[in-house]
Amino acid sequence: MLPAISLDGLIVLDAIDKKGSFSAAAESLFRVPSALTYTVQKLESDLGVKLFERKGQRAELTLVGQLVLRQGREILAATSRLEEAVRQLETGWESSLTLAIDTVVPILPLLQLIGEFTELGKQVTVNISEESLGGGWDALYSGRADIAIGVTGELPKGQYHLVEIGHLEFVFALNPTHPLAQHGAPIPTEALLQFPSIVVADSSMALAQRSSGLFDSRQVIRVPNMQTKIKAQQLGLGVGYIPAHLIAKELASGDLIACAVEIPRPTQTVFLAWRKGNQGKAQTWFAERLPHCEWQF
Repeated sequence: MLPAISLDGLIVLDAIDKKGSFSAAAESLFRVPSALTYTVQKLESDLGVKLFERKGQRAELTLVGQLVLRQGREILAATSRLEEAVRQLETGWESSLTLAIDTVVPILPLLQLIGEFTELGKQVTVNISEESLGGGWDALYSGRADIAIGVTGELPKGQYHLVEIGHLEFVFALNPTHPLAQHGAPIPTEALLQFPSIVVADSSMALAQRSSGLFDSRQVIRVPNMQTKIKAQQLGLGVGYIPAHLIAKELASGDLIACAVEIPRPTQTVFLAWRKGNQGKAQTWFAERLPHCEWQF
């Protein structure tokens, strides 16, 4: 029977793999490199295998080391969940809370609310993840987030609390020197197909990915968020629909112009969502206040 692998050993393996070297991992764990070397050597001795290969300044896992770390991370995650459950049962406050915000939603109201939360003095780590298209639903479904801000599309029924927070109005935005800017209005769909379209990639990891495009152009340029899409269209790299509230300054300055098209994109209702059931005090605090933020759509 193999000796038990300590949690500390798994933590050390994880840090070395993420940081790439014993010295960098030691710094991240606030330890000296010799302490990590001892931990790894003991693990290797207990298991009778070699876990790392040193290549110059870097330390790379062997195949056996990769197996130990892969399954070890599952153990660390389970341990973290257990600690979280115990802590929450004891105090009612989660150790961490993740808020997934869609790339079409202004970030400032959320940051202002987090500022208010920090004044409570609770030891709760607040994480913000940026999602797009179906990514908010995916984050809730997979447990990557506790609350999703800005979800749209088909709404699951029964398992989530839903609160409407606004509506998205879309404009077809172009660089003023783009060839389509000289086209008569409304621009026919056939003309749009001749130019690259700029689209934001769906950030879903578990659920099926969605597409928000209303036309299939000859070329697609897929970008990670709405801010990059806006910049790409300012540079004239392509065309596409953009939420009007995100480009008010660009439209006012003339960096982008709004054009009428044959098939306009319909208005979308935007929601706040979180899973029903037991929840900690931090999630309750945010769920009660997020609907009242000035989202400025």
